[in-house]
Amino acid sequence: MKPISLFALVLVVFFSSCSSVRVYSDYDKNVDFTPYKTYAYYKPGIDKVEISDLDKKRILRAIDQQMTAKGFTKSETPDLLINIFTKSREEVNVNQFNASWGYGWGWGWNPWMMGGNQTTVSTSTEGTLFIDLIDAKKKEMIWQGEGIGTLTKNTDKKDEVVAEFVGKILAQYPPVKK
Repeated sequence: MKPISLFALVLVVFFSSCSSVRVYSDYDKNVDFTPYKTYAYYKPGIDKVEISDLDKKRILRAIDQQMTAKGFTKSETPDLLINIFTKSREEVNVNQFNASWGYGWGWGWNPWMMGGNQTTVSTSTEGTLFIDLIDAKKKEMIWQGEGIGTLTKNTDKKDEVVAEFVGKILAQYPPVKK
């Protein structure tokens, strides 16, 4: 392998490992996914999602982009119905740093350590986005994808975060049967 291509491979692995979204999926092992070509949204389910209308629009736009890229088209008589739902929880992180004047157990003395305790508290919101694909004729769920990650309140970044969530979830559709 050439040194340049090895370097490129290392960069790809590094940046993909820094992903902030963890994804999972599950599906009906008895379903053949190849006939599905069209989709529509399951409006009664999407109307119940308890997030802002702006965030719903972001999610649906990102789903449209991913489904179009996969060769699907929207239809009034779809093969698949798409539903979404969300969950979120607040995470509180407490970090404590205890320092002494440099005396203590062990070897040596450290004159650069200051005395006292330092505590920092930070909060973040972890969100989960579920995307359900339902066979429109049978009215049965055939696939579910789940993305879990840290949400942002920064409106400049919301489109980017939503696109990352949706892109990584739908990257697992259609499932690869083993």
